[in-house]
Amino acid sequence: MDVAWLYGLIGGLLIGCAGAVLLLGTGRVMGASGIVGGLLDGSGTDRGATWAFVAGLIATPALMSLSGWQVDTHATSQLWVLILGGLAVGIGTRFANGCTSGHGVCGLSRLSVRGLVATLAYIGAGAVTVTVLRIGLGL
Repeated sequence: MDVAWLYGLIGGLLIGCAGAVLLLGTGRVMGASGIVGGLLDGSGTDRGATWAFVAGLIATPALMSLSGWQVDTHATSQLWVLILGGLAVGIGTRFANGCTSGHGVCGLSRLSVRGLVATLAYIGAGAVTVTVLRIGLGL
């Protein structure tokens, strides 16, 4: 029985609950790019919470990997593609004033039109990018 979909469901529920807790507890929207960007440019208001969030982003997969948990991500083994993709995501989130967690999870749950437009743009750009890279470039 294939249960791979269950990982996505559990992860989505955890992200949604974390976003709700942050919004209800602090009034802040949980957008990973805004939180990390605030740490890098010094605009973050609660440095302790920001560092805790970033530490969790790094520590969770590291601990899971050390415990033997492995998930096949189907990511490319070409380092330049991963670096270029990461830079593109980082630049794009700055231009869009947020990332998928901010606009998609938190924006849509607050019925934000801006969140809807941004989420549709992310999904559309992702679909085009995957198509070009897989079919056009064979990656």
